[in-house]
Amino acid sequence: MKITICGSTKFVKEMNDAKSFLESRGHTALLPLAAELNQGKEYWAELKSKDFEKFASIKSERMMGHFDKVKSSDAILVLNYDKDGKKSYIGPNTLMEMGVAFEHCKKIFVLNQPQNSDPCYDEVASMHPVFLDGSVDNLE
Repeated sequence: MKITICGSTKFVKEMNDAKSFLESRGHTALLPLAAELNQGKEYWAELKSKDFEKFASIKSERMMGHFDKVKSSDAILVLNYDKDGKKSYIGPNTLMEMGVAFEHCKKIFVLNQPQNSDPCYDEVASMHPVFLDGSVDNLE
């Protein structure tokens, strides 16, 4: 299966680990370009503070490129670890990527079930994802 990995750029290491794991299981795994280049949250924060126009331009290109990866895949894997005190974090970009997958009838795997109190809980649940109970090993 061809699987595009989605999640916060805070989780670049975890994305690369998931890619290796999926490929060891015979899947093809696609990463966000930021993860391929090891450009984590710090890189983006610095770029944004120095040159917002450049930041916005690069971010726009990267978003479109990742949407294309989602559309070309059989499924997406959302890595939603805890972030900044928020359990099972799904941010705005990841929610958009899930929306693209949903619109194109792709299977959606989510690592951790979001909290009922999460602002996007209803939207996530309405896409009927498969929750993996915290382990990529449960993906099949």
